[in-house]
Amino acid sequence: MSTAHSFHAHSAVLTAAPAEPAQYLTFMLAGEVFAVGILAVKEIIEYRGLTEVPMMPACVRGVINLRGAVVPVIDLPARFGRPTSQVTKRTCTVIVEVQAADERHVIGMVVDAVNEVIEIPPSDIEPAPSFGTRIRSDFIQGMGKVRDKFVILLDADQVLSIDEAADVSRQAPEASRQPALAA
Repeated sequence: MSTAHSFHAHSAVLTAAPAEPAQYLTFMLAGEVFAVGILAVKEIIEYRGLTEVPMMPACVRGVINLRGAVVPVIDLPARFGRPTSQVTKRTCTVIVEVQAADERHVIGMVVDAVNEVIEIPPSDIEPAPSFGTRIRSDFIQGMGKVRDKFVILLDADQVLSIDEAADVSRQAPEASRQPALAA
């Protein structure tokens, strides 16, 4: 009898496993479509002036005052090692909540334009490619198939890790100053 019970419990786990389609917010960066899980998105606000903070990593454009809270704003193209996008009337700041260590952080990310919220079933999500992308593979959660095209699904916790970005910028100052002195 205990064997049947354990089998039944096991099959219950298997029947509960099929995941619902997940919702993603899609947005544009330098002509490419990216997405983040909608559960991480707190709100989308109009891009407005930022307060620049000295000694911040290069990918942090500055901070904004969001209802009394200081929120750092990440420039995603800079985080990906690409040139910064130009600010247009469609430029937005997407406010997301990410997990870092044992804490939750609210961070803004500048995007060229917000597209839509879409549902992508798990069966339409492919693993991140291990090569050939222009951004780090640990930033990519997967590749979502949407209308016969791929959307790059970003891992918000990885991409928006300010601590790691700060570590990278601390390691690079010496190298980045060398050419400036020689020029």
